[in-house]
Amino acid sequence: MKIIIAPDSFKNSLSSIEACRAIAEGIRRVRPDTQIVEVPVADGGEGTVEALTAATGGTYRRFKVHGPLQEKVEAIYGLLPDRLAVIEMAAAAGLPLVPEVQRNPLHTTTYGLGELMADAVEQGCQRLIIGIGGSATNDCGTGMAQALGVRFYDRCSQLIQQPMTGELMGQAAKIDMTEAVKRLKGVSIRVACDVTNPLLGPKGAARVYSPQKGADPAGQEMLETNAAHIIDIIEAATGRAVRDTPGAGAAGGLGAGLMAFAGAKLERGVDIVLDAARLDEKLTGADLVITGEGKLDGQTAFGKTIAGVAARARRQNIPVVALAGTVAPDAGAVHDLGVAAYLSICPGPITPAEALTQGATLLADAAEQIMRLINVAQRLH
Repeated sequence: MKIIIAPDSFKNSLSSIEACRAIAEGIRRVRPDTQIVEVPVADGGEGTVEALTAATGGTYRRFKVHGPLQEKVEAIYGLLPDRLAVIEMAAAAGLPLVPEVQRNPLHTTTYGLGELMADAVEQGCQRLIIGIGGSATNDCGTGMAQALGVRFYDRCSQLIQQPMTGELMGQAAKIDMTEAVKRLKGVSIRVACDVTNPLLGPKGAARVYSPQKGADPAGQEMLETNAAHIIDIIEAATGRAVRDTPGAGAAGGLGAGLMAFAGAKLERGVDIVLDAARLDEKLTGADLVITGEGKLDGQTAFGKTIAGVAARARRQNIPVVALAGTVAPDAGAVHDLGVAAYLSICPGPITPAEALTQGATLLADAAEQIMRLINVAQRLH
């Protein structure tokens, strides 16, 4: 029997790699001769670098960059086979990097993300995967662009030297793309983005997301004004109209910046990850897929890992069993996605703290019971 194990992380309990190991342990308790293929995955958010680096046999690269407040931070990204790099924006510009009392997206920058991208290109990567969840920024990707070689000039034609921020967007009057175009020539970029907000307006970056990053009402209005100002300049300089594209408002307008400055494509995070992990190829000849993540509910169908894995398995007519820490009353919707059965890994009343600390044991025990049920079904058959 060949079983594919392809879970996401169980948040605050297990990484996707640890979840794979726990499920494999439970399988081997019952069927030690099973051919097991571990494919740690993610949905493009936190844990994507770790999952893809492990799934592809890649290596990690540590690199010091400017953080969101322009301080130096050590960021990690993955160097994968076939000249592919996987980067999480949050490693260089994530909200946890900013102390709560200092959170203000008028003053934060995505410059460090651009430094990571530039370094990956210098390492010979021609393809980049970028996860953009969890940002502390609202600079429309101007900081990132600056680190890649884009030059911003103010109304007096003076070069803006400091890293671009949400506030500095309002001072830019002209852009020179020459160096960035050279640096990114031949480089393709896929962006894991599961939000559909436009850049501007009531559903845009400033009004929806900047309050979560520390912007007060006056700051929100300034960010909206500055974004409207800079996007006119960006679209004119790049020849790309991006402001109304779904996802342009993601990560404080970073979605728009990546599309305009770098020609990036915004896609569902789980699809990007499953492609990079070569899940379709690994599914060939499999008898069963076991997937899972922390919570299973009616929203699982909308871009979550379990839904993505089930869709790939369904194409090859392979049954899928999902394991979750929490199973909501509306979880039955996943049956329509190709999930044959789902189980909670919690055997009875248990506190959240106990569930989180015992995640590996609970997951292994649940996988063991799946295999015991398979043995019974084979005997009955």
